[in-house]
Amino acid sequence: MQKYLKKIYKDSKDKYFNELAKDLNSKKKRFIITVNPETLMISENDNELKAILDSNFSYVADGIAVVKACKKLNLDVKERITGIDIAEYLLNVANENSYSLYLFGAKEEVINLLVDKIKNEYQNIKILGYSNGYVDDYDKVMKKIVKLNPDICMVALGIPLQEKLIYKYFKEVKKGIYIGVGGSFDVLSGSKKRAPKIFIKLNLEWLYRIVKEPKRIKRFWNNNIKFMLKIKKK
Repeated sequence: MQKYLKKIYKDSKDKYFNELAKDLNSKKKRFIITVNPETLMISENDNELKAILDSNFSYVADGIAVVKACKKLNLDVKERITGIDIAEYLLNVANENSYSLYLFGAKEEVINLLVDKIKNEYQNIKILGYSNGYVDDYDKVMKKIVKLNPDICMVALGIPLQEKLIYKYFKEVKKGIYIGVGGSFDVLSGSKKRAPKIFIKLNLEWLYRIVKEPKRIKRFWNNNIKFMLKIKKK
């Protein structure tokens, strides 16, 4: 687990966003993996996800627990860079530069709401297509995405499916930023509210989500708590 934490991007969120802007402008490709405790805990029993973490992609700390773990291991990671923050930045930069976008994931009603919002609020974005996350053939959608060659592709299918699908087809990608964004479409579409700013500032988004959805407690225990216990043993 320590070897994966060493790969986490160490500089500021603003500097990372500048790197994304440069990649988009120069037509480079980047696969972003938002690393949180769940990612790392699942990888212990999932060889495919482990192979993704063993590769050379772009890893960011999506969660304060990962930042704290890095600091405990004397790894100078400045701040967390969440999937939702990256998604919001990519929408803004895409709108400013008329970049193309493909959205894959979430429920049909959620992705429809998100597409409508983008069309209304980010009118310069070229939406090449979108698919909900309940299709029969994930590979068919990914092959379509690769063929359309978007500047930005957001996949909201949850860990680890979204990462596995991007990984499977990334070699065929010619350009663009690909990222698994988990439940971000719910927030971006307005279907769910993000935590209030004070929770975000205090790195307590996890607490807000548990209060809003108590069923998350078991998931939080199995991932965040067990992850921190492992780090303490280091």
